[in-house]
Amino acid sequence: MKHLTEYRNPELAKKILKEIEKTATKNWKIMEICGGQTHSLVKNGILSVLPKNIEMLHGPGCPVCVTPLNLIDKAIYLAKEKGVILCSFGDMLRVPGSTDSLLEAKAKGADVRILYSPLEAVQIAHQNPDKEVVFFAVGFETTAPANALSILHAQKLGLKNYSILNSHVLVPPAIKALMEDPEAKIDAFLAAGHVCSIMGYWQYHELADKYKIPIVVTGFEPLDLLQGILAAVKQLENGNYHVENQYKRIVKEEGNREAQNIINQVYEYGDQMWRGIGTIPDSGWHLRKEFERFDADKKFNIDIEKVPENALCIAGDIMKGIKKPFQCPAFGTTCTPQNPLGAPMVSSEGACAAYYNFRTLFEEMS
Repeated sequence: MKHLTEYRNPELAKKILKEIEKTATKNWKIMEICGGQTHSLVKNGILSVLPKNIEMLHGPGCPVCVTPLNLIDKAIYLAKEKGVILCSFGDMLRVPGSTDSLLEAKAKGADVRILYSPLEAVQIAHQNPDKEVVFFAVGFETTAPANALSILHAQKLGLKNYSILNSHVLVPPAIKALMEDPEAKIDAFLAAGHVCSIMGYWQYHELADKYKIPIVVTGFEPLDLLQGILAAVKQLENGNYHVENQYKRIVKEEGNREAQNIINQVYEYGDQMWRGIGTIPDSGWHLRKEFERFDADKKFNIDIEKVPENALCIAGDIMKGIKKPFQCPAFGTTCTPQNPLGAPMVSSEGACAAYYNFRTLFEEMS
């Protein structure tokens, strides 16, 4: 398959690893923002073969993981108490709320449906005019165009029974927040290739200049990640701090302008709560005033008491790169994929799930 098997070539991987080892003369901490990259690093064994002076930190780029606890409670409330057809991507169903998960709500009779696209939810609303349909719109910049398009499509169809429960978070403000957190010690970033395929990487130049950090736009295959790490190490060793695009086969600096136009038509910037981290200024997209009738939070006037996170869960420190999953006292004991305390143990992009599923690789590291 084009651009797949050639990016999994073990001989090329060995050559890049040798070059990383030769180039890295100091200790460097590099954070991959994206949870998909975290899982690729883990399942392909890259963390265990990198030189000891290169430490990979796992960032907050898991959309399910950073969705606020209160918002999950609101989704469950809509499904159980308001009788809506609650549509969601599959990862969200097992994420624990303060008492239940959406999967448990479904087991108790709520109409919760797993979809692959918000446009499917619009179709369900069109086919069920007597039922309210809510799509749980969670994600980073990557999923925003489809969610925005669902709003425009529902508007075109004149639907009054479709809305979204919205939680969109953005990468550049998260990088800024991490660099200004005194506990987070990060020397360079691997930026998420799929996010940059939508937004480009022009926004990252200011961050690289201001914080004196290399930012390398990177793909998801083993050689993508190794090339991204090597590029970051070369910059750090030479005292360079700029944005570099390893993922040129997909990403352009300006991104996808058409997708950006759709996003800007429906959304505007605003402060956003990140689960386990807190509120980051201007780190979210909220529906513009002219589209508020599609905002499920406002439409149903949801008022759910905010409940504190489970005190045993250190997801915030893990997503800020301060700690690793195996440093959590609950990891693999009180907290497992079958009985998760936090979202990173559930999501397919969560660092805790990656470490748990491939935990035999980390016995020496722990």
